[in-house]
Amino acid sequence: MKKHFLNTLVAISFLVGGTAIFMQSCSNDESALNALSSNEVQLRSTNASDNGAKYVPNEVIVKFKAGASATARENALNHVNAQVAEKILTHAMKHAGDNDGVVLLKVPMSALDAVGIMKKLEGVEYAEPNYIYTTDASSIPNDPYYTNGSLWGMYGDATTTKNQYGCQAGEAWAKGYTGSASVYVGIIDEGYMYTHEDLSANVGTNPGEIPGDGIDNDGNGYIDDVYGWNFVNGNNQIFNSSGDAHGTHVAGTIGAVGGNGKGVAGVCWKVRFLSGKFLGKNGGTTANAIKAVDYFTTLKLEGVNIIATNNSWGGGGFSQSLQDAIGRANNAGILFIAAAGNESRNIDATLSYPAAYPNANIISVAAIMSNGGLASFSNYGATNVDLGAPGYGIYSSVPISKKGQVTSGYAIYSGTSMATPHVTGAVALYYSIHLNASIAEIKNAILSSTIPTSSLSGKCLTGGRLNVGGF
Repeated sequence: MKKHFLNTLVAISFLVGGTAIFMQSCSNDESALNALSSNEVQLRSTNASDNGAKYVPNEVIVKFKAGASATARENALNHVNAQVAEKILTHAMKHAGDNDGVVLLKVPMSALDAVGIMKKLEGVEYAEPNYIYTTDASSIPNDPYYTNGSLWGMYGDATTTKNQYGCQAGEAWAKGYTGSASVYVGIIDEGYMYTHEDLSANVGTNPGEIPGDGIDNDGNGYIDDVYGWNFVNGNNQIFNSSGDAHGTHVAGTIGAVGGNGKGVAGVCWKVRFLSGKFLGKNGGTTANAIKAVDYFTTLKLEGVNIIATNNSWGGGGFSQSLQDAIGRANNAGILFIAAAGNESRNIDATLSYPAAYPNANIISVAAIMSNGGLASFSNYGATNVDLGAPGYGIYSSVPISKKGQVTSGYAIYSGTSMATPHVTGAVALYYSIHLNASIAEIKNAILSSTIPTSSLSGKCLTGGRLNVGGF
């Protein structure tokens, strides 16, 4: 059994395609909604794949059995003429008692052929392709997009501008619940524009790092990771002025500052962001996804109050190494909020990863429209999807180019990528009210408070939609 929301946790991601990468979960409808978001249209790889999953050609991730001899390891590499591209041994792995980690290999043959050979060899625990993921894109706020009726996903039955299918965040704000600067969330995605006018007040920093001294002060393996880490380029530059719109949009829905008279308001007005950038213009790989997930697990173990990561991406096949990383996050007390995906399919029947992983800390999210209907692009599944949230025609923050300068802007995107951060914001808001709650209790509160919705009946575990005003 995968998900029992009364006593377990669940999470999900979204799908992508590219070059052994994950991508945003934005819908193909997105370009019709806003021409500015054309760079967010979901990417699809042309690489051959098993069951439609995309992967990096000629790359394999291998885990050797504990105690495997050097001879057995060398024999396994020789069987496929492999060269070691990278050994991945994160601090989170070592904390969990794994001192071997996994190895990323370059092989001259088909990745699937190499996997098939290596799985049969002595000393190999598992072998898998390096999959590619993409994006699956008493306070009353005075923010223009809220007051003019555009921010439907935040409304509720009792808000001034009413929409019963919004996430009811406005009702929580009216009770005085707007979040806490002591609560951190990790954005595993593209980077985000931390100088954006609606986000800069909620930028989080790694408290163990001294900016600009060129030293890994907290010993986590990353030098000057003040705002997070860029796993695409292997540096601390988490925002690229020519991209990162998807990650910025996600951040705005989670926690754009409310009541500042600017732009939009996120579900949680006060929160702290940290970036685990693993998606680039071509998507992101399993190898980098593992490192990003473990990055936040390590920060949590070092005392940073991270309650959840937002994962608006997907697209790979089953990966034991990624599932293990999500499990390490669970053990550290981090929820993994994930997009169900945008293929319009039942992911109970046709499994979609990381959405279908059985990890208890996953909460998977489908997208609904402002009329309460399940969005035409949204995946669903009575077991592998937990709830619905606003995901069609969603305004949020983006970087825009104006006269050659990158500045703060706003745009409409659609996709399970947009539904997911509504839930991540709700998790952060709930935790700000109940700081002693376990992740099991938080997940239970989110899923138990959903509002029954006819379009979601039989399409997700709860049969309902997010209700931020209900806890």
